[in-house]
Amino acid sequence: MTQQHKPSTAQTAIGAGVVLIALALAAGAVSIPSAAGYGGIGPNFLPWAIAAVLALCGVMLVVQARTTGFRELDQPTGAEHGYWAGFAWVTAGLLANAALITTIGFIFSCTLCYLLAVQGLRRAAGEDAGHPRVLAIDLATGLAISAPVFWTFTQFLAINLPGLTSNGWI
Repeated sequence: MTQQHKPSTAQTAIGAGVVLIALALAAGAVSIPSAAGYGGIGPNFLPWAIAAVLALCGVMLVVQARTTGFRELDQPTGAEHGYWAGFAWVTAGLLANAALITTIGFIFSCTLCYLLAVQGLRRAAGEDAGHPRVLAIDLATGLAISAPVFWTFTQFLAINLPGLTSNGWI
């Protein structure tokens, strides 16, 4: 005798939330011009494609939640409660990036964002995040990630990102 599945409201809400996010992306894609570029694909192609795939995934999640439920779920791991101090570090990094990107430029604001976010993650893992060597490594890693991204976008793709200097290299 097979056991009857009782649809999970929480799992259905997750699927419905994914569908709502897809609809929000589609609403945003409406405002992007559709004029085809060099490859015959306009700038709104990727947002529409992502919205469509996300909507399909959301519908599939709702169907699964209503029929069999999410299968093969692992038991929750980690701490019983969230590490709020780590969340604060990551949030501070994101807010600092948003507040400073036009003042100190993309490279330095993203490096600061990386540094603060990694501090939160390291502290959540119980590591000695405040050690000067760790800070120097995280700072160098942030620079090593953000500088090539900035140069790729500004120098090779001709997409303007906020820089610190007028020559476009920092």
